[in-house]
Amino acid sequence: MKIALAQINPLVGDIRGNLGKMIDIASGAAAGADLVAFPEMCVAGYPAKDLLESRSFIEQSSAALAELIRVSASLGGVGILAGFPLPSDVAAGKGVANAAVLVADGRLVHKQEKSLLPTYDVFDEARYFDRARRVEPVSFRGERLGISICEDAWNDPVLFGRRSYDIDPIDILAKKGTTVMINISASPFAAGKDRLRYDLVRNHARRHGVPFIFLNQVGGNDELVFDGASLFVDGGGALRAALPAFDEAVAVVDTDAPGAPIDFRPMDEVEGILAALVLGTRDYLHKCGFKRAIVGLSGGIDSAVTLCIAVRAIGAENVHAVAMPSPYSSRGSITDALKLAANVGVDLDVIEIGDVMKAYDGVFAATFRGCAPDVTEENIQSRIRGNILMAYSNKFGYLVLSTGNKSELAVGYCTLYGDMSGGLAVISDVPKMTVYALAERINRDSELIPRATIEKPPSAELKPGQIDQDTLPPYEVLDAILDLYVEERMSGPEIVARGYDPGTVEWVVNAVRKNEYKRKQAAPGLKVTSKAFGVGRRFPIAARHDV
Repeated sequence: MKIALAQINPLVGDIRGNLGKMIDIASGAAAGADLVAFPEMCVAGYPAKDLLESRSFIEQSSAALAELIRVSASLGGVGILAGFPLPSDVAAGKGVANAAVLVADGRLVHKQEKSLLPTYDVFDEARYFDRARRVEPVSFRGERLGISICEDAWNDPVLFGRRSYDIDPIDILAKKGTTVMINISASPFAAGKDRLRYDLVRNHARRHGVPFIFLNQVGGNDELVFDGASLFVDGGGALRAALPAFDEAVAVVDTDAPGAPIDFRPMDEVEGILAALVLGTRDYLHKCGFKRAIVGLSGGIDSAVTLCIAVRAIGAENVHAVAMPSPYSSRGSITDALKLAANVGVDLDVIEIGDVMKAYDGVFAATFRGCAPDVTEENIQSRIRGNILMAYSNKFGYLVLSTGNKSELAVGYCTLYGDMSGGLAVISDVPKMTVYALAERINRDSELIPRATIEKPPSAELKPGQIDQDTLPPYEVLDAILDLYVEERMSGPEIVARGYDPGTVEWVVNAVRKNEYKRKQAAPGLKVTSKAFGVGRRFPIAARHDV
């Protein structure tokens, strides 16, 4: 069977627009395929969140299915497989299913609802959907197609050590005579996940001896970035086709004549993170209706990397930079900011904030009499800068890109309504040491980020002689502890048992706990690790615990 894999980038909620794209692709691919396949929930976009609780939204999706059925009548028997939110087949429950539908010749040939509804990390599908009550293959064009939806394929005890669900839809489909497996997905990117997906798909194909297609959505939707990277593996587990990562693509695979095996090449981790951040930034801006972005340049590595990502995402002509030196800013930081802006070709304004700081000092002179300067005055500087950037945003329609990294956000080394101000936190899921790796990758072909920016000790420059390590552990130590605590979910004693200093571990763990309130007020951040702050990590604010 010849199957056209349409790895597309839908816009969440835009049912008419997504359907139009699907129809255009299906009409173009029909001449060379028996079946044109699209990803999970592609007509609605994924994740559609509480749009799925709107009766009107589900009615619009049902109307789109009727239109797709009508279009299929003109495709000469070519089938279309696509993901829709549709009324479910149960009498009691949510009333909505995450469904895969196969249409051809002007009729609905098959509907398979999703069986396994993930409720971990960023997923909350049991909030919206009823699970499938049946799992059945469908006969089409001489094959028995086993159609599954994303999580339906992720119940493999070989990879994960245990089953997370009490049924295995892939095993059920295989036992019912499936000859070709097709899994339509909306599987978000995380560093290293492409290798895991490949192992998963290969295991299924080998175990059941049938070809397996993994078809994934691509694009950025809010915090999530979908990398595509769809796969076709033959019944012996050999990789026969791999679609590009981070790009829309349409490719025809032939399950009867799959061609020569190809090598699986996992993404370079740093290159993958950079590509995900670029795609996520571009789509967030464009899908939210913004054409231009603004970045506050400090001369430090975080703002430098953020600026370079923005330039790759939307072009230098659409990015503006502002340097806002204070009396504590080093001459080198200003020079580095100017050099970076020139290297990447963005316009840069320099606004001195010393006079504004003096105005604040005057306002609080009586109130703060007798109080020594402390973090209060430091934070005021950050908030002055945040207000300036938001003024640019209001006046010129820029989206402010905040520049804090994951290490800072984890321990609260950031200022509410200051450097945390913005519409998108581009690198908020990127640990500091990975920020350095991104800077080196950005500079691979030519030095865009000045060497001095990369090599100088990190500093907020909010008081004389300040460096980050006055307050924080060395970043290589901090990042290692944070990885164990946040992503591996180890306890403090377990981390200490790995050889880390007990006092340092206690400080880091306590800092993460007490700064939950800051993270709840942060701008949305692009998820690139296995556990990002935001929708995938939900801890109470007003709480006392030792977890």
